[in-house]
Amino acid sequence: MITRYGKNNVMSIFIICTIILITTYFLEVEVIRIINTIIVSLIILFTLYFFRDPIRFTDDTLNSNIIISPADGKIINIEKFKNEKYEIFPIKSELVNISIFMSPFNVHVNRIPISGKIFSLNYIKGKYLVAFDEKSSENNERTEIGIKTEDGKSMLFKQIAGFVARRIVCELAINNDVRRGEKFGMIKFGSRVDIIIDSGSEILIEKGQKVKAGITNIAKIK
Repeated sequence: MITRYGKNNVMSIFIICTIILITTYFLEVEVIRIINTIIVSLIILFTLYFFRDPIRFTDDTLNSNIIISPADGKIINIEKFKNEKYEIFPIKSELVNISIFMSPFNVHVNRIPISGKIFSLNYIKGKYLVAFDEKSSENNERTEIGIKTEDGKSMLFKQIAGFVARRIVCELAINNDVRRGEKFGMIKFGSRVDIIIDSGSEILIEKGQKVKAGITNIAKIK
């Protein structure tokens, strides 16, 4: 299944590739026709693969304070730091940043990590550093989303554009009630998602581990 967030991209690329293929068949050199056909076919196949949206079911029996992965990818960073800027957490409190790197070959549809209410939502224009660069979390184009659970627990996560990714899709709005595992957007063509929680939370993954959106348990906030 193709994600609704990418149907326009798929259609545009399909039209362009079709025009190229039609033009190619007017060329007299057969080798060039074959090479162009192979290249165009690979572009179409990769586009369909990139914008895939596999059916997934989030475990409804999980503890309400369990955070699941909002993205497919690999854990590249788990780091504690002192809060100097995030108003949804006490200033000077100790937080944990968990970073997930999404390669162009991962599923790029993002899912809600925990049930609750959206109480902060900020879009920040920025640079396009490579997503695995630690500076990308604070310098790149990104959307920062804060969720408060029914128990009053807070968490923040970020959709971060990378060197290739130039389009963040986020359908959320302030005061939206959201449910863990729901699809809400994507980051197109390689990117990163950061999760920021209180350092007293129980971390359930480790650096280098591969995770799946809507499936993998990331942490239990306390």
